[in-house]
Amino acid sequence: MKKTYADMRSNWEFGEASECRRGLMLGMGYTEEELHRPLIAVVNSWNEYNPGHVHLKELAERVKQGVREAGGLPLEVMTTAICDGMVLKDPKYIEIPSRNSIADQVELTVEGNFFDGMVMLSTCDSIVPGHLMGAARLDIPTIIITGGYMPHGQFRGKEVVHIRAQDKVGTAAEGKMDMDEYNGLIANSWGPCGACTSMTTANSMCMMAEAMGLTLPGNSNMSAVSSAIRKLSYEAGLQIMKLVEQGVTARQIMTVDAIKNAIAVDMAVAGSSNLILHMPAIAHEAGYDLPWWKYFDEASNKVPLLSHLMPGGEYSVKDFDLAGGMPALMKNLLPLLHGDCLTVNGRTVRENVENAPIYNDDCIRTLDNPVMREPGIGVLYGNLAPEGSILKIAAVPSHLMHFSGKARCYDSLHDGLEALRAGQIREGDAIVLRFMGLKGRFGTTAFTFQEELKGKPALYNSCAIVTDGRFSGGTSGLSVGYVSPEAALGSPLAVVRDGDEIVIDVPARRIDLALSEEEIKSRIAQFSWEFPGSDYPRFLRLFSRNIGSMAKGGIWEV
Repeated sequence: MKKTYADMRSNWEFGEASECRRGLMLGMGYTEEELHRPLIAVVNSWNEYNPGHVHLKELAERVKQGVREAGGLPLEVMTTAICDGMVLKDPKYIEIPSRNSIADQVELTVEGNFFDGMVMLSTCDSIVPGHLMGAARLDIPTIIITGGYMPHGQFRGKEVVHIRAQDKVGTAAEGKMDMDEYNGLIANSWGPCGACTSMTTANSMCMMAEAMGLTLPGNSNMSAVSSAIRKLSYEAGLQIMKLVEQGVTARQIMTVDAIKNAIAVDMAVAGSSNLILHMPAIAHEAGYDLPWWKYFDEASNKVPLLSHLMPGGEYSVKDFDLAGGMPALMKNLLPLLHGDCLTVNGRTVRENVENAPIYNDDCIRTLDNPVMREPGIGVLYGNLAPEGSILKIAAVPSHLMHFSGKARCYDSLHDGLEALRAGQIREGDAIVLRFMGLKGRFGTTAFTFQEELKGKPALYNSCAIVTDGRFSGGTSGLSVGYVSPEAALGSPLAVVRDGDEIVIDVPARRIDLALSEEEIKSRIAQFSWEFPGSDYPRFLRLFSRNIGSMAKGGIWEV
């Protein structure tokens, strides 16, 4: 077992520095007896500006109560927590950069202060994966507490969810709906705290934390305003002390099989496409540099959709909770999971879920009665995407499963949209949107372009989109994203020219540029690109300089 700080202090391992720390702690009012307890970091991402996190202060108090009663000394430390929905300037800038920064904050604060274990509280898009990356990096006893889902709003006598109000923005902007109804929906569709109530990145990542065994069972689908999540927070405080005593560290839970379990669960609930970036990054921090995109592809072909949640389906996360939540889903999925994986409560996945009740067998279906068997995503490789690219297969029209078209290249989302609006894109084109990846522009999403293309049926039903940008869960059509390596890394995508032929064979999982290997190498040798640093603040310049491939999760290349 790793030595506690108390052990090291009693052995004078750090000499003067150790005694300085002791004096500082005593000066803050702690006792000698408390200093001999295991030190537990309560890593909180609470703030007053993120609705998903505004209640975590209360949950942290319950954690600390449990830690104290079990004989530990809890000390609360903080990480940042940006809500994409609250950022007005440009949310595309912040998601992955903030995730990597959060993992670094965990390392600096927890590792630098010799904590013996930690309980981490987070809810939203980039914060949960940032905490998981930090947990994997430090490899000390760890429990994650996710903050639960937001309660539904109420409007005109009915429960309403945010995604249905959000869907009305364009309609209202065009003057096509009653503004009293619209304003009422906006005012009443979001609750006071918790993750937004559909399968966006926040709830998807909360589910992945539980699927990997890092949360106590059932945590990921608890209501943010429930008594259950407050009880669980107290129990996590008690349980972290057992993990410290037993020497059970994060990587003993976050094994390769546990990560594969999470990917299987992702397919069973059609989780956010952002998991394509987050799961490889978490695995990398745990020391598992495997071809994770291939595992996503394999799982997509093997794991059917068992729960059809919003925005694609009609069930909310609240409905999923009432139906039995993650334990129920993982029970039905057990034949395709590694049931012997250890979890933070000391039991295996199988022991946690094999007797879980299921209260709605339409919301949470069985393997022999799935919502859909068709693969949700596919990974395409070829000379245009040597490290892979991502396609939402279920959304591709059957007549576009085999495609060949002339490239029409745009080096920004803005340029592509301007060309589309000006009528410069023709039927059958292969529309290349590049320099939108992590290094080029922090992982800009191509969703805006995809949505506008939908409004032009002749183009939508004949063209392909090929981009190194990210996708939204609402992606449809022949849209190939996350092309890796991205253009800014000097990849084949960077040297495609207007008129080059691009060939996509979805059944064969291929995407190729119809050029010789020699021609591609020659073009790359002549290619140069420089990040427009003067356009961005210092941290984003630092991020672009040090970020790596999307296929590896967009982790620091250091």
